[in-house]
Amino acid sequence: MSANIEELKKQHPPFEVVLGYMHEWAKVGYEGIPADLVDLMKWHGIYPQRPQEDGFLMMRVKIQKGAVNGNTLRTIAGIAEDYGRDFLDVTDRQAFQFHWLTIQDVPDIYNRLDAVGLTAKGACGDTVRAVISSPVAGLDAREVIDVNDLANEIHHHFSGNVEYQDLPRKYKVSITGLPEQEGIHLINDLGFLAHKVNGEVGFDVWVGGGLGAQAHLAKRLGVFIKPEEVLEVAVAITRAYRDHGFRQNRKKSRLKYLIQDIGAERFREIVETEYLNRKLTDGPAAPVARFGGVDFVGVQKQKDGNYYIGVATTVGRITPAKARLLADIAEKYGADEIRTTPYQNLLVPHIKPEFIDQAIEELRQLDLAPNLTLRATTIACTGTQFCRLALTETKARTAAAIDYLEPRFLDLDVPITINLTGCSNACTRYQVADLGFMGANFSGQEVYNVHLAGSLGEAQRTGAKLKGRVPAEQLHIYTERVLNFFKKNKAPNESFVQFVDRVGTEPFLPDNVLAEVVA
Repeated sequence: MSANIEELKKQHPPFEVVLGYMHEWAKVGYEGIPADLVDLMKWHGIYPQRPQEDGFLMMRVKIQKGAVNGNTLRTIAGIAEDYGRDFLDVTDRQAFQFHWLTIQDVPDIYNRLDAVGLTAKGACGDTVRAVISSPVAGLDAREVIDVNDLANEIHHHFSGNVEYQDLPRKYKVSITGLPEQEGIHLINDLGFLAHKVNGEVGFDVWVGGGLGAQAHLAKRLGVFIKPEEVLEVAVAITRAYRDHGFRQNRKKSRLKYLIQDIGAERFREIVETEYLNRKLTDGPAAPVARFGGVDFVGVQKQKDGNYYIGVATTVGRITPAKARLLADIAEKYGADEIRTTPYQNLLVPHIKPEFIDQAIEELRQLDLAPNLTLRATTIACTGTQFCRLALTETKARTAAAIDYLEPRFLDLDVPITINLTGCSNACTRYQVADLGFMGANFSGQEVYNVHLAGSLGEAQRTGAKLKGRVPAEQLHIYTERVLNFFKKNKAPNESFVQFVDRVGTEPFLPDNVLAEVVA
């Protein structure tokens, strides 16, 4: 992004004028876009695709509370078919992403999205991004509170709001009513976790999470707020970041650096005195999930007696044809609803007990089996196929590795998370996976650095960066040997994090694991 982005944002307010620019640019083509304004399209969900000089674009579409109906999913599939060469990705922020678009396509795409109530406004850029919401909100009997209405409230207040079009950097929010099962709050700028204190339902509030080249897990504000306070507190925290966040250096502009500099206690004081004009109620931490960061894949009974089925994509990629058939299944057996998850997977809720077997069989025919295997717990970013920043290929390589590994480790008694990212920017959270792979270039070759035993659950930590590196073509070999070592030597129900803490990091060093690989 241009070095003078702070000046550009003020000269060309992204939510106020850039959409109009884009309609004008659509008339003349990509070559007619001023070079210094290209990145302002991010505020409307659009990035230049790699290689930028070819003029193709990728677009993210926000999915409100992660839920769509069949008609909406078919509209998304149609856009991917008509303009995106059949590429359709589910992202780890519950969004959909298109590729191969041109600026000439954009007006019609926006019209189609608008017709089904979707928007790309605020999907990217220095603003409030898509709000991550629990994918089982309103369904799971274990939840403390159904956060659907609160997620909607947050989305409608912040999405495309000109008051937040000029934040210091991107800003990410999450809300969950199932703290024992999810840990995504740790890596968001602002996270709300529902729990009960003395029988009262409220929220633990976390701030300053964010990964990238320097990973920071969020810090607790130390408060317990009521559901009716959530939006007010979200607004106050966001405004405090807008007004006090660092702007001189974009590498230091995320909320995590402000929290690092002044501390969560001082930040809370600023929020209370300058924005709320009152003290927040002190409160304890919400419960910790042992396997936080693991998705809701499989068949689970809902609190109303129906069932939801979570299905694994392969690293988030789904064809438009599969999307249409998934919409059919949701209409036939469910309540015409499909949900996206923060782990690049999909979920079909409200399936009546008598239709479970038929629904599962049709999902299997789509290669969307509801099984908690490595396929369900592995995510990968866009990579060099489309991303200007990536250093390694990701989607195809990871998909091939999963095809190889999955049948070999169906009998693991605990979930294993594998996150692979094509550069240090951590779009798919390599620092908080059991096995995190960060793409790099070493002597002209694609390689991966290994981050070991990070956790959004019991350990709540970033992984240890190991010495050495894994050549890209040996990624599946390294992973197979690590998982074999784990499977053969673990105790029953021992997690990967516990195992690494017991045996140490030495057995996982790439040079040790790959010592017998013939070059």
